[in-house]
Amino acid sequence: MSAEATNPEAHPEARPELRRRGRTRLDLRRLGRAALLGPTSRDRLPDAIGHVAEAHRAHHPDADLSILRRAYLLAETSHRGQMRKSGEPYITHPLAVTLILAELGAETTTLTASLLHDTVEDTDVTLDQVRTEFGDEVCFIVDGVTKVEKIDYGAAAEPETFRKMLVATGNDVRVMSIKLADRLHNMRTLGVMRPEKQARIAKVTRDVLIPLAERLGVQALKTELEDLVFAILHPEEYESTRALIAAHAGERDPLPAIADSVRAVLRDAGIAAEVQVRPRHFVSVHRIARTRGELRGSDFGRILVLVGENADCYGVLGELHTCFTPVISEFKDFIATPKFNLYQSLHTAVATPEGYVAEVIVRTRQMHRVAEAGVVALGNPYATATPDTAATATATATADAATDPDEERVDPTRPGWLSRLLDWQQSAPDPDTFWTVLRAELAQDREITVFRDDGSATGTISLPAGASCIDAAYAQHGEAAHGCIGARVNGRLTSLSSPLSDGDTVQLLLAQDASSGPAAEWLDHARTPAARIAISSWLESHPDRAMAPTSAARAPLSVVGARGGGANAVADLPGATVRLAGCCTPVPPDAVAGFLVRGGAVTVHRIHCAAVAQMRAVGRTSVAVHWRATADCRVTLLAESFGRPHLLADLTEAIAREGVEVVSATVEPPVEQRVRHTYTLQLPDAAGLPALMRAMRDVPGVYDVRRA
Repeated sequence: MSAEATNPEAHPEARPELRRRGRTRLDLRRLGRAALLGPTSRDRLPDAIGHVAEAHRAHHPDADLSILRRAYLLAETSHRGQMRKSGEPYITHPLAVTLILAELGAETTTLTASLLHDTVEDTDVTLDQVRTEFGDEVCFIVDGVTKVEKIDYGAAAEPETFRKMLVATGNDVRVMSIKLADRLHNMRTLGVMRPEKQARIAKVTRDVLIPLAERLGVQALKTELEDLVFAILHPEEYESTRALIAAHAGERDPLPAIADSVRAVLRDAGIAAEVQVRPRHFVSVHRIARTRGELRGSDFGRILVLVGENADCYGVLGELHTCFTPVISEFKDFIATPKFNLYQSLHTAVATPEGYVAEVIVRTRQMHRVAEAGVVALGNPYATATPDTAATATATATADAATDPDEERVDPTRPGWLSRLLDWQQSAPDPDTFWTVLRAELAQDREITVFRDDGSATGTISLPAGASCIDAAYAQHGEAAHGCIGARVNGRLTSLSSPLSDGDTVQLLLAQDASSGPAAEWLDHARTPAARIAISSWLESHPDRAMAPTSAARAPLSVVGARGGGANAVADLPGATVRLAGCCTPVPPDAVAGFLVRGGAVTVHRIHCAAVAQMRAVGRTSVAVHWRATADCRVTLLAESFGRPHLLADLTEAIAREGVEVVSATVEPPVEQRVRHTYTLQLPDAAGLPALMRAMRDVPGVYDVRRA
């Protein structure tokens, strides 16, 4: 495969997004000459790094560039004489990687580490030298990148090396930022390698690094990596997509006219906004073509609206939906509920009078920076508001890291998914399991947030889409979740296997019995690595419990009282026997309805009982019913509780204290440590029913009491 066929950059006419972004492209021959000539003078930056300084100053006008000059001089000196396979001096590679990060807005420390990222691995420079010259922070990042560079991504790669990469990323996300920029530059110049090696590197980029770029929110790197991989692994589909884009370039594009209309609408509304047309990249066009079939002119790009404040985003949305026809199914609010990778925007689509449908993205300029650069745009995660406190915090963090290189340093910008991976990777039973689960986790492209309600505090839990209550239990309680027996989702009792949706409120119910453990069936519903590993470990250590037969076949325990008690409802049908329906157990002063059934009896139901509608539907005769003057009544209650000794006795005692007689009681066998009790009770006064139910709920272990 030729270099031109493997590198989309070789087709500038097919890469309109590169012209749009205005991304600087390195002249490697010019840089090579500058690198070979060496530094010019001590009082100014070398020519070879001038473009990096210019890109850096565009994002950080007050940045001190002297450290970049010193880093370049060390890198150029240490790499002098080394050449890349493409023939350029090796120093052009760290320069190109640093330029990529500078254009994304990386802070000075990241750029310094980027210039030096290959020195410790490929030259005689040591980490101690880097620490002495540039400080602990730069040394920490260079060390992390060096460990990641040593990872073998080949077919025989040890899964354990990916664990090291994950830990290095978690300790400081800037490590992976440099690695992603490094891979992007290598992919841009991959055409000099053999086709089989191109395919191997492209596959690893697709399986591991592109998902990590998506997870870290670095969309600018992710989209270009996708296009480069697409060209190598699917050359025929790439060429057809390139031809499709080239054909569209010769046609009338409706998006600029739609953008002009949007500008006019926002100008009339007094909303200051910048409106751009953003062409789709290759892979995006390919996906849209597969989904929609024949593409129209407005499908090759989207309209981007940039404003100053969050409130302006919703103002723009209101104007668009007022002046155009909105496509409601396309609306998504990622400002109120940001994506797991920090992404925030409003997405919508509007139809024009000409019949075009244009997708519109609305965001602030700060959101745009984060959308393009992800964690790179967040700067130094250890810097604080004031210089003094920032220096202190950085010195403390780096001193701790220097004391113990293997100690994990908590990055305040660490995303929730990365924290989950770091938590479970320590307990992964073996490298193969780790690698399998890591790839499955990275394949998850959506994440949900659920709210925790444990009775004393409310927080949030981040979970992958499709997660169940079991996953929430292990995310919140760790190994204590072995004793989880149920959950309430949005206030309703549900099983642990129930899937969760974004925004759900979850209350997890734990058994008081310390010997409780998970069931083997939980593995069918667990989605997170932490839950699956914890459940599997417990089942392996308790083989007798894992294979124990279910007790569901046991007959329920029934206790029947001494007398049945008569109904206190009277039907307007002389001589008819009146029975209270067991399905809804009406009591005074419930509104009721009676129906004549076989044998001449009248069955009394609560007016809202489902059986009432069924009786009327089949033409059963309705009979007027009223309550007697006596206040006593009979009612059936269901009590849900945790299984524990003496529970039946405690519940019976609580009922007796309220002066209520037990007509009958049924206790079902425990299921997942939960027990259901059914009581038929004779109350001396119907008005005492609420107090009775409260008394039963106060019994330790009882979490729900309701009427049948």
